[in-house]
Amino acid sequence: MIPFSVLDLAPVPQGADISQAFRNSLSLAQHAETLGYHRFWLAEHHNMPGIASAATAVVIGHVAAGTQHIRVGAGGVMLPNHAPLMIAEQFGTLAALFPGRIDLGLGRAPGTDQRTARALRRNLDAHGDSFPQDVVELLGWFQPAVPGQAVRAVPGAGLAVPVWLLGSSLFSAQLAGMLGLPFAFASHFAPDLLMQALATYREHFKPSESLQKPYVMVAANVIVAPTDEEATRLFTSLQQQFVNLRRGTPGLLPPPVERIEDYASTAELGNVRRALARSYVGQPETVRAGLEAFLRETEADELLVTAQIHDHAARLRSFELVAGLRESLAAAA
Repeated sequence: MIPFSVLDLAPVPQGADISQAFRNSLSLAQHAETLGYHRFWLAEHHNMPGIASAATAVVIGHVAAGTQHIRVGAGGVMLPNHAPLMIAEQFGTLAALFPGRIDLGLGRAPGTDQRTARALRRNLDAHGDSFPQDVVELLGWFQPAVPGQAVRAVPGAGLAVPVWLLGSSLFSAQLAGMLGLPFAFASHFAPDLLMQALATYREHFKPSESLQKPYVMVAANVIVAPTDEEATRLFTSLQQQFVNLRRGTPGLLPPPVERIEDYASTAELGNVRRALARSYVGQPETVRAGLEAFLRETEADELLVTAQIHDHAARLRSFELVAGLRESLAAAA
């Protein structure tokens, strides 16, 4: 069966606080582990009140300490915000604490607006243009130290932390292929170049020490409830969040509304539907059909499921229903 994994943004719902968001993330990770999900990834975002995973490595440690065997990692760390050596030390520390369970996914976007990016970096000399060199440098810090090496990652050197490249463009796809790294595409919010990026990655792939053939993970918003109507209602929280972000008013994850058409204009909803085109929402059979077509189209090796649902109990239930679809999808394949 194709592995199913979880992407969590540590959402902060309206009516809750950041401490509750972290408790919810751990609860979801424990639930996902019980249900057989393969990975649990957290993503770096900044200056977004509704997303609590800015200090990504810290939250990964929190989740890994509260689980037993599920892989935990970053999906991803935005490398232009950091010195590669610091990321090697952070994830080397995590790998030493939780051997064989830590993944490091890397992105080249800032994960925020330009003003916040400047506050993070003090200047913008570090930017996406240096991303290939920074990735290669980071990979080097995980190699065993050699005699006479003046600077090394401690912890980090020799720990061989699995590194992924994440992206929503052809640039990251080509780089991942050339470096022989696994590739995850952010189709859950930027689906336009999905198929071109997968083709580019596979075309440019060169075997490496860590990976002998291409390995693709695709992301999707997947919200499942007992009925199509209830799932559609739960989905309106994510739709509102995207509308608010486009309006320049990001906030906490809002509760669902009965009609998203009453919340946003036709033009706003058109933009959101395009961004969220790879969303599979409904009762289990509805979603099963959508995911079957998605996985057949992409020929993906792994599915990364994300679900911004306001009510934590409904979120747990959705991931439980999604997990139940794996066997039927495997039979269909």
